[in-house]
Amino acid sequence: MSSDDVVVRRHLPHPPEAVFDAWLDAKGLAEWMCAGAGHATVELDARVGGKFRFVMHHGGRATEHLGEYLVIDRPGRLVFTWRSINTDDRPSEVTVDFTPAHGGTDLVLTHRRLPPQQRAAHQQGWVEILRKLAGILG
Repeated sequence: MSSDDVVVRRHLPHPPEAVFDAWLDAKGLAEWMCAGAGHATVELDARVGGKFRFVMHHGGRATEHLGEYLVIDRPGRLVFTWRSINTDDRPSEVTVDFTPAHGGTDLVLTHRRLPPQQRAAHQQGWVEILRKLAGILG
């Protein structure tokens, strides 16, 4: 891990399998894969080499995010590329690790290769997105 990486940690009181599966469920992702009060339109092919398209809708704006699944290791790790106007249309990489802990899951999200001027915004966005995920899981 580099000091330039964005890292967000969250404990969720659900088993790793349930938390992991939420990341590959298009219907559920549409509810929580958007910071703030927005929502997302989601298309995905949940397999290694499969692509996804998330369009985040908030504040009257729509922002497209594209990526490809690099690792799908249920229930421990998910790795995918992440590209949008906010990454200068260059692929960055997101790793989500799911570790059983305290009757639930410790989730660690690491976002690498972001443009320096976008790191703080992505840090805040991922914190909000994981808060929404926690709310959806109940």
